[in-house]
This record gives sequence, C-alpha cells and structure tokens, in this order.
Amino acid sequence: MGRVRVESMGGPLAAVPVSAPAAWGGCTEAGGDRRRHRYADDYDRACEVEALAEAVAIGGHEAEALILGDQPATTCYLPEHRAFLRWLAASSAADLLAAAERLLTNPATAWEDCGTWTTDGPAVLMDSVNAGADLHVENRGGGLPEQAPVPLPAGARKIRAVHTEADEHTWAGVVQLLDYSDPSSSSPISTSCTKDVQNPSAASIHTGSTERRNSRTRCPAAVFTEVSSDSE
Repeated sequence: MGRVRVESMGGPLAAVPVSAPAAWGGCTEAGGDRRRHRYADDYDRACEVEALAEAVAIGGHEAEALILGDQPATTCYLPEHRAFLRWLAASSAADLLAAAERLLTNPATAWEDCGTWTTDGPAVLMDSVNAGADLHVENRGGGLPEQAPVPLPAGARKIRAVHTEADEHTWAGVVQLLDYSDPSSSSPISTSCTKDVQNPSAASIHTGSTERRNSRTRCPAAVFTEVSSDSE
C-alpha cells in the first residue's frame, strides 16, 4: 500500500511541524533527572503524556507537537482520513487497514476526545527520542532516523482516538484529526482520552526486530508488538 511505517526505540512517537523540526530537542543529557537539573526536555514531556494522544508545546518554540501515547506501536499516516494508524496486533497490514476502515466509518466507534492540535502546515512523524535536527543525519548503522511525512494544511483540529479489538486477530489504534467544520467532529465521544484498553495478548501477530538504544530511552519499557519498518 506504499505507506511508510514508523517505529520507535521504546518511547512515544511524535508528529512535529516541518516548520519547527530543529526546535524539537528529543532526549538530551540535561533531561530525565529533574531533581538534579530541574529541566524537562521535549522527550520528557512526550513521555509524560498519559492519553492516547495529546498536543504538547515544543520547548523554546510556539509550535505544538502531537504525541501518540499509550504504546510505542508502529504507526503509519493515512492522509485520506487524516488519521494515524497504530499496529497494536495484526496478522497483516491488510487486516490492520481493513480494521481501521471499519473503525473510521462506523458511527458507533467509541472515540475518545484528546483535545486540539494546532499546526501551521505539514508535519513529520518521528521517534520522539530523536532531535528534529538529526532527521537528516545518517545513523551509525546506516539509514536515516525513522520518519514519515504527515501532509496537512494549517489549522486547529480536534483530536479523537481509539484503541480497540477489531476482531479476534486484530487490535488497532487510530488517532484522527478533524476540522471543526467536519460533521464527524460533533459525533458523540467520551469526555476524556485515557489508556483503558489492555495490551493484546491472544492475537495472531507479524513481528519484526529493531535494535534499541535503551540507554537513551527513559520511558518505562512497555510490552508491545512491533512490525518491520519497511513500507506497506
């Protein structure tokens, strides 16, 4: 399907406006120990998100980043729906996409309200542990850091999200951005965006492996399912 999937090294993913990637500092030496440094870097703020999704201020900049919380699940962006599709558990990419289509078109989907995200235009989906300035710097093992384009016009949008069991083999997460003029934005949703879905354990899963720099990943390591990061 040609969609670029992004996976993290154990922490949250972030959608950062392309106008401000250099302002996203990621994980820094000064962050992580507030008692010593009394400083929270951008990665600290990303890790503090307890909702399924939440917009956070980028340190030293007026722009906001959208943090995809709960699990460090492999994610791709669906521009036709302005939605992030999160691979919680699935037998194949096709099964996951089919589950997402059902969630997005079903008026009974139990969406959760995750606030508002304001951006001045397109964004890039990336691992929040990385600094935005390093997105074009090749990794030691070769290749650029994980990233995918998020085409968006400027504006403020409602954020709604759901993590659910689509069927006995598929668990899907969807974070969708809605214009305030979109009729869907007035659909009934819960009043808060919380992590109340248990991690999938019985699904049939396609897995991959990623070398993780855990020494730089300060978020508690969650037990999660990941897939290879090649294009779908």
